[in-house]
Amino acid sequence: MSPPPPKQTWKTAVRLVLCLLLLLWIFHCIFVNEARIGRSPEEWARLSRMEQWQQGWSNGPSRLAHTVWHAQAGWMALSLVYMGITLLLGVMRWRMALRVQGFTLSFGRAAEISLVAQFFNAFLLGSTGGDLIKAYYAAREHPRRKTDAVVTVFVDRLIGLWSMLIFTGVMMIPNAKVLFASRGQALGCLLVLGMLAVGSVMAILAFWGGVSNRWSGARQWLRKLPAGARLEKSLESCRRFGREPFFVVRAVLVSMALNVVCVLQWQAVGRALGLEIDPLLLFAVVPLVICVAALPITPSGLGVRENLFLIMLNNAATATPALTLSLLAYAGFLAWSLVGGAVYLLLKDKHHLTGSELTKSVED
Repeated sequence: MSPPPPKQTWKTAVRLVLCLLLLLWIFHCIFVNEARIGRSPEEWARLSRMEQWQQGWSNGPSRLAHTVWHAQAGWMALSLVYMGITLLLGVMRWRMALRVQGFTLSFGRAAEISLVAQFFNAFLLGSTGGDLIKAYYAAREHPRRKTDAVVTVFVDRLIGLWSMLIFTGVMMIPNAKVLFASRGQALGCLLVLGMLAVGSVMAILAFWGGVSNRWSGARQWLRKLPAGARLEKSLESCRRFGREPFFVVRAVLVSMALNVVCVLQWQAVGRALGLEIDPLLLFAVVPLVICVAALPITPSGLGVRENLFLIMLNNAATATPALTLSLLAYAGFLAWSLVGGAVYLLLKDKHHLTGSELTKSVED
């Protein structure tokens, strides 16, 4: 496989450095807060900033390890079960999209591909992320209709993110007083509401269109773009989902169930750590954080998710357990990603991509 272009290498390097800096800041906050809790306010105030940092990095790691080690195993196991259920619901939603295009893919095969895609999404940087790998597998499963197969992956992700944005917007209403209490929280909420507006426009245009009806030259302009023919074919493929009776409604309902289970997973991790966070607030904060973390800022949103979670809770007294909760919730995602890695290794004939295939998937 030929080496990635310099521009792509620099983008990956910048994202990796940003991810590491955010993680460093997360652990710094955890360690310093752990050291502060172990001292009286008067004693802590007498220390200089550098002395506080030194105390944090001297005693914080052992305190964090103690917190994680004493997490209740039963609740952690339940959180892994919830994570597995979200994956199963995601497979159901993707198969619904495949059926609209007339594709038949067994639940087992769809689950295999989804797990392998999750493995790539969690552990690889750059453009060979989970969705791209999943799209390539879909195209390889249906070589005569590659565009339609790839569109199912796009539609599955679009509906999933759009549904979570709607879910977040609805759950903001009963939590508005808390979520708009500070500038940082308000900015997070406004960002998600902006994403909801953009996502809604994208969903309407993708499934039902309307631009070409008002502007007769829209299709001619589209055909002049690079890969315009492929874009037009993809757009026509998306229109089938809008014409399919109740597909969008059914897919959104499955996604809403997935959102609920996702929040329950975080709640189970919180119970494992002995945290008492308002469940109603979690139903707004968790999907909000996941939506923002979906933006391509750092690999898998690592670092962005933890810092935003702390901002949205806006409670310095719970900084350490809140950050630990976010990290352990992500650990559950990694655990299932390792399952995907095992599937990839054990079923080599079905899942291994050659160097030329990976290169082609990036170029396409």
